[in-house]
Amino acid sequence: MSASVQQATLQVSPPSSQLAIAYSVCRGITRSAAKNFYYAFLVLPRRKREALCAVYAFMRRCDDIADDAMLPVRERKNKLEACLESLHRALAGEPTDDAVLSALTDAQRRYRIAPKLLEQLAYGTMMDVQESVDQWPEAGAPAPPELTVRYRTFEDLYQYCYRVASVVGLVCIRVFGYRDPAAEPLAERCGLAFQLTNIIRDVKEDAEMGRVYLPEKDLAAFGIAPSELRALADATRFRPLLAMEADRAREFYGAGDELIPLIDEDSQPALWVLVNIYRKLLEKIAQQRYDVFHGKISLTVREKLTILAKGFLKRLA
Repeated sequence: MSASVQQATLQVSPPSSQLAIAYSVCRGITRSAAKNFYYAFLVLPRRKREALCAVYAFMRRCDDIADDAMLPVRERKNKLEACLESLHRALAGEPTDDAVLSALTDAQRRYRIAPKLLEQLAYGTMMDVQESVDQWPEAGAPAPPELTVRYRTFEDLYQYCYRVASVVGLVCIRVFGYRDPAAEPLAERCGLAFQLTNIIRDVKEDAEMGRVYLPEKDLAAFGIAPSELRALADATRFRPLLAMEADRAREFYGAGDELIPLIDEDSQPALWVLVNIYRKLLEKIAQQRYDVFHGKISLTVREKLTILAKGFLKRLA
């Protein structure tokens, strides 16, 4: 954390009209980009919904930079570092005309979100870029002939998932509200369930970007070479491996069920919606026999709205 964040003693909030615009910008980003999160946010009280839209907008900014194949890898890394420094300055109380940072810092103060957690959101996306700098050519050059597996074991992957997903869970429960410290490890595990689901769904897409998140040890156990993720000669070869990863995710989804009663009542329906959207996505992948190589699997709007409707009923109960 920068010294400026630690030494800040005076926080000056922007005018309410400016904050309203800032939150509106974040809400628009979330509505257009958050395919699953936005539905859960709809059943939150307005202020909590706005706060999480601000968090999501910042996460989206970092993800978009890390995934921008039109930029040289080193430029992506530099832009992420600049993004993090801008966050430090905003958290330290320096005025900003950046709508996302204005809303995020207001949410951070309102819900007492530890600055370290917001920093970790940026550091998580940096892990993708940092590990690519020495492996990838500049933008526009051909992709490397072989993929490099990023994590040797599931325990190694866990550390990555913590930064990009478990930290999100820890931020969310600050906004949701909780009193029992047992909520924190449950939020970490719940975030891991979501990230494992994403990893399974996005195996093909990640491979096309030169990223293999499935652990090396797991690939070897099923006799699969990383290069096969691009060849896709027989998608059925991956079914047992992805089924095993799905079983891991299902174990972690249990943490979501345990977490729901530990957060404030007005936020319980939102978490219920989020857990059940991701869980249903995982089961839809399983129903399609883990063929994630011939089109991206996702829930339909109708399927999400059905879960959302049940969440609204829980809020009204």
